[in-house]
This record gives sequence, structure tokens and C-alpha cells, in this order.
Amino acid sequence: MAARADDVPVLIVGGSLVGLSTAVFLGARGVPSLVVERHRGTAIHPRAALVSQRTMETFRAVGLEEQVEDAAAREFVQNGAIVSVESLGGKELDWYFRTINEGVEELSPCHRVFVTQIGLEPILLERAAELGATVQYASEAVSLEQDDGGVTATIRPRDGGPERTVRAAYVVAADGAHSPTRELLGISMQGHGTFSDSITIYFRADVRELIGDRNLSVIYVFNPRLVGFFRFSIDGQAGFLVVNATIDEHGNRSTAIGEDMSEETCIGYVRTALGAPDLPVAIENVQRWSASADYAERLVDGRILLAGDAAHVMPPTGGFGGNTGVQDAYDLAWKLAHVLDGRASPGLLETYDVERRPVGSFTVEQAYTRYVLRLDPGLGKENLMPIVDEATVELGYRYRSPAIQGDGDDPPWEDPREPTARPGTRAPHLPIERESRGISTLDLFGDGFVLLAGSDGASWCEAARTAHAPLAAFRFGSDFADASGRFPAAYGVGESGAVLVRPDGFVAWRAPGDGNGEELVQALDRALGR
Repeated sequence: MAARADDVPVLIVGGSLVGLSTAVFLGARGVPSLVVERHRGTAIHPRAALVSQRTMETFRAVGLEEQVEDAAAREFVQNGAIVSVESLGGKELDWYFRTINEGVEELSPCHRVFVTQIGLEPILLERAAELGATVQYASEAVSLEQDDGGVTATIRPRDGGPERTVRAAYVVAADGAHSPTRELLGISMQGHGTFSDSITIYFRADVRELIGDRNLSVIYVFNPRLVGFFRFSIDGQAGFLVVNATIDEHGNRSTAIGEDMSEETCIGYVRTALGAPDLPVAIENVQRWSASADYAERLVDGRILLAGDAAHVMPPTGGFGGNTGVQDAYDLAWKLAHVLDGRASPGLLETYDVERRPVGSFTVEQAYTRYVLRLDPGLGKENLMPIVDEATVELGYRYRSPAIQGDGDDPPWEDPREPTARPGTRAPHLPIERESRGISTLDLFGDGFVLLAGSDGASWCEAARTAHAPLAAFRFGSDFADASGRFPAAYGVGESGAVLVRPDGFVAWRAPGDGNGEELVQALDRALGR
């Protein structure tokens, strides 16, 4: 029997990377949340190591960029290479990136970093609590019943004790690849299904001599006997090896790796991949997991919204999975905040599905293509989505929805090295100076809607001040200095136009020349689903 009922604006089911990020982003917008997580604490295994520039931008917006960078530096030597080898101590095959930030340094004020969930989740937990979230570990949401006014959830402690009833306006389901919430709602998955029974071997071994003076972030292993990849700790005396496939002495390939996880077998895998048959190796843990590439048929069911692995699962090739989930959370948070305080229509939340689902499916396909081409060509190269470069996957995707002005003929993504600021795309990063301080254009976004106008766009700024809605306005040459001289062209506004940017940093509307306040108000109403 339920003991009592509590009211909370948002219940978050799942308190790992995506759930905690959702709590942080909501809290930064003044929305408290309750997070329930079935595990007993933050991550104990070092998953999701690559944090993309876009994800770092979301952490920057809530004041966490420096903390995340510090945590990353404690775990790994940063900005290393991504390579493939026959074995760590043997032949080098290819260098995918000489450094993980190669060629993208000018695209963002933020850098890609390597940090595991062990290092990242405690930072998110602390910040979420500071911003008003309550995180309840060792607890499960065992039922969800929604009506026109909200969702009633039954929360059960895993260690016994009375159940608890929680009444929430909305529920975010961030409960993982096997999401019980998604199953409860009857939402099916589409894609490629499961194609590998893989293992991750956590081990201790002194590999410093094998690494030498190379700064290696990810090492793919294409050995005559196994296929997988390494990551190593900063001291070079521990790491993990993912094994995706093995090859026997007759050349027969197997992806059923999890059927034998014995210590002897795992030590053999590690030594083979290291190219060091006599090196002392101690196995600390072995995890069995399935490589999959799928996405949910819908992300919204009434007042329940799917995020992270509950919405899309993908193989680790590309490091896109956790990043896509955090970006789900960032999109959801501003929309929930605006709906909850009445600034936006509840219909705005329908755009979460319309906007994020295509991004999720696109990213799943990009990860799957990389998996097939890098790790398992035997899956078949027919009908693969062509590879789009990593920077475009991370920063170049484009939203289409009724809340965004746009032309349906525009491409679904663009090269962030040649940004257009077309509605639906991420507002470009440019170095600017404001109040004698060097910042990025991205630092102007995050709290609410922002209007950026050209140097002759004073009328747009005046219209923003009379729009009867929270709307900050900045004019080039008056409110900020464009150090690069690229603002009018990069934002497509010339000297007299204006661009409306959402709280998540995506362009909602753009006027290339003079206009009127009524046009701006209509654009803002559309962006808020009103």
C-alpha cells in the first residue's frame, strides 16, 4: 500500500548520466525534480568516456565546464589520438585522429574531453542537489498512471520498506536501453536490433612500456584472433578491453563472446590485444553486454517523455550514445520549464519528439555504419547510411518542427565549419567581446530566448523590448563587439536583420532585413507553441 503522495513538477526515472543531466538542466531553470534510480549510487564502471563539444557546451551553460575538464584531466591524458593497431605493442594500422580535437578547435568555445561516468556523475549529482533536485537511489518506479492533470507514480525501495506515491506534472524516462517505462507504454524500437554479444574486461597491467610516448585515447584492435578496443588509465597501469569478435585458427569469426568470460580466457584476450603474451594481468571485472542500434518509434506519450538509451541505443563506435542522451535532456529541460511556468503551450512538448527523434535515428545510423566498417564488415555493407564526419554529427544536425521557421527543402544537417544559422540549426560560435570581456556568442544563450540584431537593427531590439515576453536583445556593434568580423555573414542577418535563438542555442527564426514587431511576436509565439 502506498504510504503517501508527494507533488513534484518532474519525476525522472533513471539517475545515471542522462537522468542526472536532466535534473541539472531543469534545476538551472528553476524546476525541482525527483530522480529515482534502481542502482545504489553513481556509476562504478567507466562507461561513456568521450564528451563531445556540444555536450560540453550544455555543461558550460550551467557552470560545469571547468569541473568536468578537471575531472577528465584526473582520469586521462587529454586530447589523445584514436588509432587502430594489430596489437598495442605491434603494428600500427591507421590513425583516425591525431588528436580528438583535430580540426574542430574553432567550432566551439569548448573542447572534446575524455571522462568516464565514474568521474562525471558525482559532479552532476552534486550540482543537481544544489539546484533543488532530490535523488533517491535503490528505488524503482513500478507503476505510472497518467491523466489530463499529471502522472501518478508508485515508487518502491529495493531494500524493502513502504511504497511511496508521487504525483508529477511530467515524467522523463531515462531508465536505459531496456527501459521498463518504454515497455510499459508499449513503445517499440526500430533499427538493426542486436548484433554482438560483447564483453568489457576491466584489468590491471603495467602497459607503460607498450604505450611508449604515444598519447592514445582510443585504440582499436584488429588482431588475427580478436577485434575490439582499449582505453587506459592516466597512469598506464590499468584499463579496459572491449572484445566484439574473435577469430579461430581456421578463420571462423564469432560474435558470441559472452559465452565464455572465465578469468583464463579474459587474460588471454588482454595479452593477445596487448601483444604481450607473458605480461602479468589481473582481471578486476568482466561485463557482458549487447551491441545494438535501435531507436524508439516515438518519444512522447502524453506526459511521459523518453530520453537517452530509453529513446535510442547505439554501439560505442563514435562515442555518440551518452552525448545524444545529454542533448535530449538539454532540449527537454527548457521546454518543460517554459510549459510548467505558463510561458509556453503544452503543445511545445510535442516538438521534442518531432525534433529529437530524427536526430536520434540519424546518430544511431552513423554509429552503426562505423561499427560495421570498423569492427564487423560481415554484417553487410549494403544500405548503410554514408558516414558523415564527427563534427557534423555532433554540431551540425538540424531541427524541423512547427515551432521553427524553416524551409522543408533545407538539408537535415550542415557542416559546422560553414555555418548558416538557418532556422533549426545550432547558432554558430563566434568569439565576441562584451563588457570588455572575451566570450562566445554561445554565452549569450541558455536562460531564455535571445534576439541578436545587426549593427543597423536597433528597431528589432526596440521590438524585443515591447514584445511582452521575456526576451533579451543584443545588437552587434552596440551590445557586443565582433572580434572576427564574421557575425553578419555567419548569422545571415546582414547589417539590419535579426535572428531569434532559443534557450538551447538553436535558431528559431531569422529575418535578413528590416521588419516589424508584429513579425517578431509571431515568431516568438510559434517558437513557444502558442
